[in-house]
Amino acid sequence: MEIYVVKSGDTVNKIADDYGAAPEAVIYANQLSAPYLLMIGQALLIPVGEESNEQTLARVNGYAYPYISDWTLRETLPYLTELSVFSYGFTTEGQLIPPAIDDAFMIGQAYGFGVLPILTLTPFGEDGKFNNYLIHSVVQSEEASAHLTEELVKTVQQKEYAGVDIDFEYILAEDRDAFTAFVWRIAEAMRGIGKQTSIALAPKQSADQKGLLYEGKDYRGLGEAVDYALLMTYEWGYTYGPPMAVAPVFQVRKVVDYAITEIPREKIRLGIPNYGYDWPLPFEKGVTKAKTIGNVEAVQIAASHGAQIFYDEKSQAPFFHYEEAGVSHEVWFEDVRSMRAKFDLIKEYGLNGAGYWQIMRFFRANWLLLDSRFEIVKR
Repeated sequence: MEIYVVKSGDTVNKIADDYGAAPEAVIYANQLSAPYLLMIGQALLIPVGEESNEQTLARVNGYAYPYISDWTLRETLPYLTELSVFSYGFTTEGQLIPPAIDDAFMIGQAYGFGVLPILTLTPFGEDGKFNNYLIHSVVQSEEASAHLTEELVKTVQQKEYAGVDIDFEYILAEDRDAFTAFVWRIAEAMRGIGKQTSIALAPKQSADQKGLLYEGKDYRGLGEAVDYALLMTYEWGYTYGPPMAVAPVFQVRKVVDYAITEIPREKIRLGIPNYGYDWPLPFEKGVTKAKTIGNVEAVQIAASHGAQIFYDEKSQAPFFHYEEAGVSHEVWFEDVRSMRAKFDLIKEYGLNGAGYWQIMRFFRANWLLLDSRFEIVKR
């Protein structure tokens, strides 16, 4: 696979001819739509050459809601080791709450592609947001914690899940040790039935980092408990924050530098965002709200407004500006260059692999590039 950045005067046919590739292959790999407009600065994946014999083994998981389209799921599963079904909740008494939509088809599809389906556990309140009171109620209660663990074991066995992923955020500092003990309890229970346990970790850059996202997470203790740990290395640029890259590589690197001092490299997966944000300008804190967009959609927006795409070398991320109905916009997203930068980190640090939040929008060029760089482990 080659990456080409569009210049003035380029066309699909010209680029394909220069590389000795079929135009249809370039169109397919990059999900281009007729009339195949290209924007200056747009990064294209060019499928040429032979597959490398120096691929690194990697495990890859992708989070998905049960309302994912069957087409998107089937197109993505060949590139995954695990499908993390998002998500199961619970009550303060430890009663497990299944997704509103039946997840059986996801489990069946996963196994059909040699992929392990994973039950994702999240402490969502009635408002659909992470609820630290709910976390506190369960991890500080022997009865509730034991009951939830029993429920997980029963559900994993009945539905034939391959394990549990624990995705808890905003854990109170006072619940740090209790949460670690809770994760150990679930991990031991899963090991007892031959299943795996993983955990999603807020992107800490130091042991004493302040903030509600970080103080309740004991990287070392949690890393010892689980089989795999996903670093949630995204959301620097987020819905209510100022315009910036979602996963700037220089920030991601700081998280990995700290994580490997606490958790064995072979247990760590790098979190990768499969989305971008579109901010209306000017940004006003507490008022401005960015719109979540897909990476293919971002390029389509640029094309529809004739916007040149730029690439920030420090963040290793693409961005552009456009105007619509008198309102200026700034867009940051992911392309094959920014994905390659993240894949390079996985190789450089010798990590276990990658975890995608999330796979609801299909980004073919990413998966083709991933497949060319890694040998994806199947069950």
